[in-house]
Amino acid sequence: MSDVETAPTHDWNGDSGTRWAANLARLDVMLEDFGKAAITAANVRAGELVLDIGCGSGTSTFPLAEQVGPGGHVLGVDISEQLVEIARAAAPIGAPVEFRCADAATTSLPAGSFDLLFSRFGVMFFDDPVAAFTHMRGALKPGGRLAFVCWRGAQENDWVRLPMSAIRDIVEPVPADPTAPGPFAFGDRQRLADILAAAGFTAIDIVPFDTTISYGRGATRAEAVDDALDMAFQVGPLSRALADQPEDIRARAADAVRAAFAKRPGETSVLIDGAGWIVTARN
Repeated sequence: MSDVETAPTHDWNGDSGTRWAANLARLDVMLEDFGKAAITAANVRAGELVLDIGCGSGTSTFPLAEQVGPGGHVLGVDISEQLVEIARAAAPIGAPVEFRCADAATTSLPAGSFDLLFSRFGVMFFDDPVAAFTHMRGALKPGGRLAFVCWRGAQENDWVRLPMSAIRDIVEPVPADPTAPGPFAFGDRQRLADILAAAGFTAIDIVPFDTTISYGRGATRAEAVDDALDMAFQVGPLSRALADQPEDIRARAADAVRAAFAKRPGETSVLIDGAGWIVTARN
C-alpha cells in the first residue's frame, strides 16, 4: 500500500466527528449494503440483548432494536459525543434502545449479559484489539455471538484507492503501518482471526463481502462526480493528505481525483467497488 495513505488520525470528538456528522446521509448510503449484510449474519432474535459497538448515529442500532422487539434491548456505545447526541435525538419514543458515550474497549459492561456483540465498522480503531475484544467478550453470555463488518484492504476499496492513487504524483504519500488502528487495521484475514482467537472467541468465520458503492449523488452525471469529489475531500484519507497543502496543490489534486471518479460508471451517483469482511464468532 505504498501509494495509499491510511494513517489513522481520527479525533471522534473533534474534526473527525464533526465531518462524519456533517456527511451522515452520504455515508449511510455508502455503507448501507455492508450494514444489512452484517445484520443478516448476526441472526438477531426477538428478546435478545445486543451491544452495538461504535454505534455512531444509530444507523445500525435502530434496525437491531426492531428485530429484538419490545422484549429485547440494544445498547449503542460510541466515543463520539456528537454522534451519540444525534442517535439519542433520533431514537423513536418507546424503542428498546439506549445510547452511551464511552469506549467499548474499556467501559464497564455487565458481565455475561449480552446475547450479541455487533458492529458496523466500529471495531478497527482499538489501540489493543486483543484486550478490547477480550473485555467485550466478558459481557457476552456463554454461547453468545459476535458479528461485525470491517473493511478489507485499502487497495480493494475504491473510496481510498481511486483518490489516493490519483494524487500520488502530486502529494508525497505518507508511509503507514497497515496494522495500526484505523479503517484497514483488519484487512489481513489471518491477523483478524488470530486477534479474535487470542481474545477467546471460537467458531470464527470471516467471509469476504463485495458490493458496488454509490459514492456521491446528483441530478446529473456531472453533479454526481462533483459530489463524489466533495465527499472525498470531506471524509477519508484524502482529506487528511491535503489538510496542510497549499491551494495550488489542492486544486491539482481536485482535478486529478475528479478525473479518476469520472472514469467510473453511474448516472446519479459514482459507482465504485467496496470490499469488507463479514465476521461471526461465538463466546
